Order: sequence, then C-alpha cells, then structure tokens
Amino acid sequence: MPILKKENDLFPLDLFDEQGPLANDDVGHWWALYTRSRREKELMRRLTAMQISFYSPVIEQQHRSPNGRLRTSYLPLFSNYVFLRGDETDRHSALTTGCVSRDIEVTSPERLIHDLRQIRELIELGTDLTPEAKIEPGAKVRVKTGILAGRVGTVIERRGQRRLLVSVDFLQKGASVELTSCDLERLDD
Repeated sequence: MPILKKENDLFPLDLFDEQGPLANDDVGHWWALYTRSRREKELMRRLTAMQISFYSPVIEQQHRSPNGRLRTSYLPLFSNYVFLRGDETDRHSALTTGCVSRDIEVTSPERLIHDLRQIRELIELGTDLTPEAKIEPGAKVRVKTGILAGRVGTVIERRGQRRLLVSVDFLQKGASVELTSCDLERLDD
C-alpha cells in the first residue's frame, strides 16, 4: 500500500497526446530543471498550480519495511530532473520556487520530446522499468512483436538478462525493460 497516492507527473495531461499542445509542431522552448535534493515532486506541484507545462517521469517501486510490510513508493525515474516547456516567464517562475538548483536549455527539443514520449508510453504500458544511470554501447534495435512492438532502443545486458534501453540522450540517462519473447530488427545508424 502506498504511503501517498501517485501524483501527476505531467501537466497538462494531454501534453504528449496526438491532439495535445505539441500536435501542431509547436515544440516550444524546453529546459531541464535540475532540482535541489528530493524536491522534484514539490516543484511539480508548484508548476501545476502555476499552470506551467512540465514532465518528470515517475515510476512505482516496491520495497519491504523493516517489519516485513510491502511498501509502494512513487519515485522520479530521473532523480533531480523536471522537464519544463514554456517561455522565459515560465522558466523564471520555476526558478523562483526555491526548488531549482539550475536550468539547462534543451537545444534539440524534437529529440527530447521523442525520447520522453517513449518513456511515457513504457510507463503507461505498466512495464517494469529499471533506472539506468549511464548509457552503455550496444546495438540499436526496433522491437517487431509483443507488447513493446515499435519501440526503438539499445540492447543491453544486466545480470544475464537482455534488456531494451530507452534513453533520454540529453541527460545521458535512460530506463530499461526486460526483453522476454520478442523479435528485434537491427537499425543501421
């Protein structure tokens, strides 16, 4: 049982939808906000209250308490990062919340949006994502069959398991999901 219920990790909720704010190729300006330690959710609450567009992927993690009870926590997939979409006024408003340590302007927002959409889709599918701290070299692939069909990523191996790494190149971080029984096709760069 979770201590706190899952909060929105996206505002507006249709940010990445087909008919959402990004539908007419207006990607806008994006910043990666590097938060102060453990302030991601507070920043997300404040941005929601200010009606500023953002995304910070949150995943469910379960662990046992010392007395043996199973606890569910909702933790940011990328610690200390919240992605903001807006203008200079929105960026300034976010910086004045007291939650942000620094901001980094995203120079290629189209690629970031593509990567974040893939991460969001994997979370919505309910796959068991594992945060990956560093991108490892490997074969770039597209999944042809199964629940992950159409996803593009890099094959990595963790503890003897083959996994599909979906990365956010801007951060040099990503998340991986176990590849069970699915066909892969190699992509040439």
